[in-house]
Amino acid sequence: MKFKMRALIFLLCVTTICVSWRGYMSFSLPQNKRPCACERCLSEDDPWFMKHFNKSVEPFLSANYNISEDIFNWWKPLQGAKGNFSTFRRKVERLFLMVPPSPEVLESSPDRCRTCAVVGNSGNLRKSHYGPLIDFHDVIIRVNAGQIKGYEADVGTRTTHRVMYPESSVDLDNTTHFVLAPFKTVDFDWLTGALTTGFNGGPHWGVRSKIKANKHLVMVLNPSFMRYVHDMWLEKKGDYPSTGFLALILALHMCDEVSVFGYGADSDGNWSHYWEELMNKKLKTGAHPGDTEYRMIQELDEQQKLNFYTGF
Repeated sequence: MKFKMRALIFLLCVTTICVSWRGYMSFSLPQNKRPCACERCLSEDDPWFMKHFNKSVEPFLSANYNISEDIFNWWKPLQGAKGNFSTFRRKVERLFLMVPPSPEVLESSPDRCRTCAVVGNSGNLRKSHYGPLIDFHDVIIRVNAGQIKGYEADVGTRTTHRVMYPESSVDLDNTTHFVLAPFKTVDFDWLTGALTTGFNGGPHWGVRSKIKANKHLVMVLNPSFMRYVHDMWLEKKGDYPSTGFLALILALHMCDEVSVFGYGADSDGNWSHYWEELMNKKLKTGAHPGDTEYRMIQELDEQQKLNFYTGF
């Protein structure tokens, strides 16, 4: 117990020092020469990082943005989407009649340092006591059904964005952005229905008919962004990126400083969730290239492009 308290105090002290140093750096350097007010800005040129990072890729769909048919043809087989390109576009247009036509994103600025915490669902979060450190960030991105109640000391209490797909959806409070990760055309129909009168997708699709979420805070990941993550960050390994890895790369596009928690296997080597007992001890990552994703997170940490907290 004493070790845990010392570790927590150490983490908070390090965070305070980093914030103070960030403030000093932002004061001492000419702001018009730097893209952000952090000690180090992600968008600053770095050959290794820029080999993967493409700032011009739009992370979110909007009412005025149309993906190419080439992107659609890559995206369609991921989970067996029905319909053609025209059908896809009609469903997207219908959704944007209900949700904001363009995403609400905090833009970079020389006098601002945007900090992100990306909270995965790994069992390595148990007894980590990362909660206060996670809550310290400006933007806190959670993934799928990651739970908070009862785990506050380890995972924090705040959420600004939650990245989900229909099968993993949970109710959200009125201040949290619902970031839809669409893997098939019917996902757009589901969101339109689930936020209004209810969705009936038949007895064989196990999703909730309705969810609680603020429709004015809905954001939709761009299939072009999903392909970019798969091609540039994962070098086309696996069928497609996991929701968690999409959330992590999204943070690199939304923030100037990124901290990552709750990714990777637990201490026993199992890909488990921190809130539930793992029944299948041979559980792997399926279509997602879990090992490749984990190695990339480690490399980003080694290159000092994010801070990776692996748990105690």
